This record gives sequence, structure tokens and C-alpha cells, in this order.
Amino acid sequence: MQMKSEKLVEFTTENWEKEVLQSEQPVVVDFWAPWCGPCRMLTPIIDRIAGQFAGKVKVGKLNIDNNQDIAVRYGISAIPQVHIFKAGAQVEHLVGVAPESELVKVINRVVGSR
Repeated sequence: MQMKSEKLVEFTTENWEKEVLQSEQPVVVDFWAPWCGPCRMLTPIIDRIAGQFAGKVKVGKLNIDNNQDIAVRYGISAIPQVHIFKAGAQVEHLVGVAPESELVKVINRVVGSR
């Protein structure tokens, strides 16, 4: 599946450390798989959030089928899951298709906290 937004980052095992754990900005990671229907429902929301928070938050997706070691490391047993990282630490996570308003609220809380 092609990434729709040029603002979305495709996270992989290879770039995880640099793009997520060492990021200067908070990072929103959508754990997904191509066969997951609810994941596809979440995709347009993630795209809009990437645009809305461009420059403030890094937003991307991690295909759990292609990057199983990362999925195992974070205990991803159900998808979609959205995890938010700040300063290399996971600070929030939501399971399932969260409403866009809820995601925005959680991201704003993370961005606003020092």
C-alpha cells in the first residue's frame, strides 16, 4: 500500500532508532498491516493528522508484517494501534480506530508537555 501523504514517514526496523527513538520531535506511530480493515479506516485520519501537525510532530506508519521485531518489542497484539513517543520513550498509546478528535487531543497534550 502506498503512503498517501508526503508528510507520512514509513518506519522500519532499519530506521526506527533514528526516526523514532532519537527524534527531536514527538513521534506518532500507526502500527498497521495491509490486511487489516480497521487499519485502512484509520489511514485517512493519520494522513490528516500528519498534515495538521506538520513541523511539530513526526507522523508515520509501521507495517507490523514487515517489521515484526518492532511489533514484538512494543507488545503489539491487536491493530491498529497508535503509539506516541517523546524523547525516545513511549508516552501514550491508543488501541483500535480512535476518533480523530481524540487523537488530536492526545497529541496536543504530548506536544504541550515539557
